[in-house]
Amino acid sequence: MKKQLQLALLFCFSLNAYSADILYLATTTSTENSGLLAALNPAFTKSSNIHINVVAVGTGKALRLAENGDVDALFVHAPAAEIEFIKKGYGLDRKAVMHNDFVLLGPKNNPAKIQPNFSIVKALNYISRTESSFISRGDDSGTHKKEMTLWKQAKLTPSGEWYNSVGQGMGAVLNMAHEKKAYTLTDRGTYLAFKDKIDLVVASQGDKSLFNPYHIMAVNPAKHPHSRYLLAKKYINFLVSAEGQKIINQYTKHNEQLFYPDAKKD
Repeated sequence: MKKQLQLALLFCFSLNAYSADILYLATTTSTENSGLLAALNPAFTKSSNIHINVVAVGTGKALRLAENGDVDALFVHAPAAEIEFIKKGYGLDRKAVMHNDFVLLGPKNNPAKIQPNFSIVKALNYISRTESSFISRGDDSGTHKKEMTLWKQAKLTPSGEWYNSVGQGMGAVLNMAHEKKAYTLTDRGTYLAFKDKIDLVVASQGDKSLFNPYHIMAVNPAKHPHSRYLLAKKYINFLVSAEGQKIINQYTKHNEQLFYPDAKKD
């Protein structure tokens, strides 16, 4: 009798797992590495019974996955690329979710002699002038796109042995910058999540050019009929809801807030 009950429970569990709705989400490494999704997604699943399969990659790759119809929703941070994605008809219902900022990290001995009052453009000029080691993600991510924009603003084209474009995610880049005692650009959330593991400090911050907004959007079912638009819409509604925004607002590392809710700013 006990064995039959166990089999019945196992069957029910398997049936529930098989029938559960699954949303495929492409997102940036920053939302994953910061730990934010581990706080957001279980709350969404609990209220909706929709499970989320997360693909955490650079924003450029996330956009390509969505264009190919390999995911149902996007949660990324590259506004210009997002708007182009929408214009091409691949995305719907783009909503502002949150923001944080980028920071320039570097070794404590500060070989580029960057001062706290330097703008990010001036800081990059000092790095280039002194040929201080710099690690770039080089992966077409939102962070990499921002970095390229900042070098352009500085009227510089970084090259040479001091500049290393590695094609890696943010966590790997932070570890490499730590090992090589190099400068790098990162979002503040991932920096705070890795702060205990790396011997790097903030070299430049606070410049308005370092603003970093995140948006959520659904893949357009007119382009990819198999996409789970209704599930994506529910996830979007959750992120911009009072509950979702509260989780974002209360999420901290080292007693510092990582992201700031933006649902009313889109």
